[in-house]
Amino acid sequence: MHQKIAQEMNLSETAFIRKLHPTDNFTQSSCFGLRWFTPVSEVPLCGHATLASAAVLFHKIKNVNSTLTFVTLSGELRVRRGEDDIVLDFPLYPAHPQDFHEVEDLIKTAIGDTLVQDICYSPDTKNLLVRLSDTYNRSFLENLKVNTQNLLQVENTGKVKGLILTLKGESDGQARAFDFYSRYFAPWFGVAEDPVTGSAHTVLGSYWSQQLGKKNMHAFQCSHRGGELEISLRPDGRVDISGGAAIVLEGTLTA
Repeated sequence: MHQKIAQEMNLSETAFIRKLHPTDNFTQSSCFGLRWFTPVSEVPLCGHATLASAAVLFHKIKNVNSTLTFVTLSGELRVRRGEDDIVLDFPLYPAHPQDFHEVEDLIKTAIGDTLVQDICYSPDTKNLLVRLSDTYNRSFLENLKVNTQNLLQVENTGKVKGLILTLKGESDGQARAFDFYSRYFAPWFGVAEDPVTGSAHTVLGSYWSQQLGKKNMHAFQCSHRGGELEISLRPDGRVDISGGAAIVLEGTLTA
């Protein structure tokens, strides 16, 4: 039923919150079950749907707790109220150098002859991280035409389930510059392009922290919708990812 609802919603992910015990309630309890579904399958981790779930509990249901715990396929994830945002406490996943020739067909299919500076792979998330040349700017990444239609034929081994394109940030006259940019594609999960992807930043945070020598970063996912994220690596080896949420639609499902 969850999968059928997600298919009908036809969004990147649809989140389902559930009570863990019969005596729980959505206003007083602080621990819930959480699952995420794309239109075609369940996924092990999703950031913006977790943020949205917390936003509904905090702002719509008026949950009294300052921190919520979600029991998920990726373990227990904690979400807390920030001053002006919501903070996700997520795992931090390392990305390891990837031989270009092993993924050359995938990259060429996706972005053609676009210059690539670095390639890494995250075995925990099955995400392939492709860093574009520093000679490119944000506008180039935003306008880059990415071919996702043929990726399932090129990569069908199950090794890669998501493609992250990322680019080093730049000072462009903004009050606060972004440390890095990204776009995320997951046609293997039925999502051609995901607009804002917290789970991808569990890999991006690890990668760019090493590249930039920073623990706190300001990121922008520059898809058509796009979104800003604050990334903070924690001493315990996890990462805080924070962002804002707005409730724009409310409805009731009927049988």
